[in-house]
Order: sequence, then structure tokens, then C-alpha cells
Amino acid sequence: IDLIITVFILLFSVNFAVYFLLLTRKFRDILASDELRFFLVVVGLSTAVIAFNIRHLYQGPLQCLRYAFFQVSSIISTTGFATADFAQWPVFGQMLLVILMFTGACAGSTSGGIKVSRILLLGKLLHREIKKILHPKHISVITVDGQLVEDRVVSSAAAYMVAYMILLLGGATLLAWDNLGFTESFTAVLTCLGNVGPGLGRLGPAGNFSPFSGFSKVVMSLLMLLGRLELMPILGMLS
Repeated sequence: IDLIITVFILLFSVNFAVYFLLLTRKFRDILASDELRFFLVVVGLSTAVIAFNIRHLYQGPLQCLRYAFFQVSSIISTTGFATADFAQWPVFGQMLLVILMFTGACAGSTSGGIKVSRILLLGKLLHREIKKILHPKHISVITVDGQLVEDRVVSSAAAYMVAYMILLLGGATLLAWDNLGFTESFTAVLTCLGNVGPGLGRLGPAGNFSPFSGFSKVVMSLLMLLGRLELMPILGMLS
């Protein structure tokens, strides 16, 4: 049952354009998708590393893989389900899950978060800037799926990241007034912005958000709306 649920979680974590390509039998275009390959690599590596990290908590490698695969898929897709209390896992495994909360799944899917497409774009932008530092006269362009990406698209992704970080750090600072701990304050804002569901510490799968004050709950409600409706259109409307 866990495996069936996990497969469907991942199916709705990919860009829905992939299904259009599947229906039109453009299989080469699917295999050439940088975003899809990057997403699957992230899920695969995260599952393997976390399964190894929690090997002493469960009986046998298959059980470790089962729990790790479900939790990784649920967190990166922002589905919010849990079959294990990962707030009790080793810190390394928890840190990987926090990164997945931050990342989200593919653009054009049902997930929240920043989306792996933006992470991929910003990674390529960083690579280009390093090249420019080492070779000032070198001309480099950013491509995704073999297509040239315009600078305005890259700038938009960078602006989104800046807005996301401002809201993340600003929200965590506001929630810190409740003095519930750094883990709770930071992951509460992170999970609300990404619409993930559980956080860490007292906000893990076995806990809930009730310890926060009424003010903090209003802040988190606004962050959930901002994260679900996409940041830039809302910030544009407010300005």
C-alpha cells in the first residue's frame, strides 16, 4: 500500500506537460527533460542516503527503503503524509527532509515549494557566473532541455528566490517571539510557505501547530496563502 501511494505521489509531482508528451508519443522529449531527470535523481539519492542514515532504527534494508522512499516522496511533493515520525530520525536525515521542503517538486505539478525547475535554473546561473569569473571573455548561455533560456526568465527565478528567502527569514523572526525554539520557528514557516504539512520538533508528524500563539497562527495562515498562490503575482498585487 505504501508503494502504491508513493508511486501516485510521484506521478503528480512531475510536470503535467510530460503527460501530454506521453499521450502524443514524444518519448524522446520526455527523456530529454532536464527537470524530470534532475527531480528523479534528487528523489533517488535522497531516498538512498536517508535509508542508510536510519538503518539502525528499523529491521532490514527493505524496511529502511520503504520508510525513506515514502517520506522523501511525500515531503518533496508537499503531499504532507507520513508513515514514520521523522522528527525522531538522526539530524542528518531531518536536514535532508528540510532541503526537500525547500525544493518542492516540478513546475506545472500539484506540489508547492520553490520547484526544482527554479533550483536547476539558479544552479546553471551560478555555474555561468563562476565561468565568467575564471574566463571574463567567455560567452556562455543557459539552456534547459536543449533550448536557450532568456535572461528575463532567469532573472524572474532569481527574484522569486529572493522573495522566498525574505518571507522565510521574516516569518521565522516573527514566530520566534513565541520562544518555542529555532527548529519549530524555522520549519513552521518553511512548511507553511511550501504547503508541506508537518515540520520538525513539536511540529513533526506526531505533533501539531497548537503551541503557537494566535498572532503566529495568523502569520502562518498568510504564508500558506502566499505559498499556494505563487509569490510574485501576490506581491505584485500588494504593490
